[in-house]
Amino acid sequence: MDGGGIPLAAILTGGHRHDVTQLVPLVDAIPPVRGKVGRPRRRPDKVYGDRAYCSKAHRRQMWKRGIRPFLTHRAAEHGSGLGIHRWVVERTISWLHQFRRLRVRFERRADIHEAFLAIGCALICFRSLGSSL
Repeated sequence: MDGGGIPLAAILTGGHRHDVTQLVPLVDAIPPVRGKVGRPRRRPDKVYGDRAYCSKAHRRQMWKRGIRPFLTHRAAEHGSGLGIHRWVVERTISWLHQFRRLRVRFERRADIHEAFLAIGCALICFRSLGSSL
């Protein structure tokens, strides 16, 4: 998601999967964003993550893609300052939970739930465009 909480890409995984395993595929799933004249941006400038994402492999993968990683070190004390950026993520998750089908998963098939996730992300993007017009 961007700095304003607009989801740029979403991946559906099983409930037993750890979020850390999806960092690189999620960054790779971000489509080119058009806007300014010139070549569209393919990747974000920076990525923020908490202690779970702190590993040399993740940092190396982000630098390899031209992304500056702001991943909190495991030894850092609480109150490392990541909360300044983390509230945007939590707010976007609460926006997605406003859709009943995404708050509690009723569908057995993953493709149906993934379709509702895509619709929810599209509605969030549409609502943010409506407020900026």
